[in-house]
Amino acid sequence: MRFKDYKIFAEHATPYAHKNGLRSGSLTQNSHPFIIYSGIVSDMQIVQLSTALPENEYSTEKLIRKFPCELPEAVVQNVLNLGVSKRHLINQAYLTTEPETLMDETELIELCSNACRKALHGADLRPRDVDYLVTAYDTSPFLSPGLSQLLIPQLGLDPSVRHVNAQGIASIAFMKTLQLAEDYLAMHPKDNVLICVSGVSSYWFQNQVRGLKNVMEIGKIGSINDNKRKQMELRKWVATMQFFLFGDGVAAAIASNKSDGLKVDEIVEVTNVEEKDYLAGYARLSFVDEPFKFGFYSHLGREIPDLGVKYTSLVLSRLFGKEAKNKTRAAKKWAVHTGSEKILHALAERHGAEKEKLRESHEVLRENGNLSGASLPFILDRIASTNKFSRGDTILMLGYGWGFSASAGSLEFRS
Repeated sequence: MRFKDYKIFAEHATPYAHKNGLRSGSLTQNSHPFIIYSGIVSDMQIVQLSTALPENEYSTEKLIRKFPCELPEAVVQNVLNLGVSKRHLINQAYLTTEPETLMDETELIELCSNACRKALHGADLRPRDVDYLVTAYDTSPFLSPGLSQLLIPQLGLDPSVRHVNAQGIASIAFMKTLQLAEDYLAMHPKDNVLICVSGVSSYWFQNQVRGLKNVMEIGKIGSINDNKRKQMELRKWVATMQFFLFGDGVAAAIASNKSDGLKVDEIVEVTNVEEKDYLAGYARLSFVDEPFKFGFYSHLGREIPDLGVKYTSLVLSRLFGKEAKNKTRAAKKWAVHTGSEKILHALAERHGAEKEKLRESHEVLRENGNLSGASLPFILDRIASTNKFSRGDTILMLGYGWGFSASAGSLEFRS
């Protein structure tokens, strides 16, 4: 992918530009010198992928038994239709009589550290070889500091290492981290980037159903006349689906220009085509009439499957242009975010993808649940480790969801 016309404005930049063979010029306004990085080619590869799961594994049947209240048969069927058979979860089952208990970050940090160490080992790198750390996550016991600050000492990285946190990007988080890595490597082509994507969501979705007394069938909720009660029952039903849909897991990757691996050809994104599309799915804070307290409100709209199809069509068209149909068909494998079984089927049907091309996406959903931003690297890791590829074979990545956003990327085997 070409690092297109990336402009950096800085006083006295012209000598640097001449020294490094870069084209320079000057702005008319304020006459500040500037550099246009034009025609710099990034040859970034994903040279190593690794994953880590919590020890605690729960089948859907086991979670149904552990749910705070008995579920109606129709709701149980809704749960089974999600396509998740089991998932791993960080243990958040605190048994305490205290009015307030701080969430513990220990297991999250250990899980992230395990994935990162495996990636470093697989790439034959030491902590001091990491030049840039990129982390992405949706939820953490700490609102601040960010995940990267917590990982640096745990991994033994240089305290002065460059690092960045990307929070709240959800299902397209991995592709966003690749974009950040690619931008960095275009400027520092000899460096190594360590990426860590947390798909740990249980801090939200396992905790929001505590003390729930009942859940109504979705069909009966629609017949409620009182709007306030209807919204509360719908909220409980959505929380129940999230409880069973999402699992916990962390993925790590090493990105570099130095080795043969999965070459990142290009990544594109679309977000909020319509102004209010972001309201289709979200997690947000709410006010509670108590000191020091905030509430948590999450939502999954019924329009998400249709938006997923719409947005992925847009992003594939932007990625491949007029060749979109041929390029998507030519891809040997598809790595598609594990939104739910219904959405996976809808996307495959819309884009004419054979079932075998999405096999690993279905497997990760079935065995790990929706892993949010970590879903795509989990799928890629499985694709790369269980299939034979020839040089030049391509993998298509598709992420979509909260934001509302979609991202598509093309990867090419170089090994």
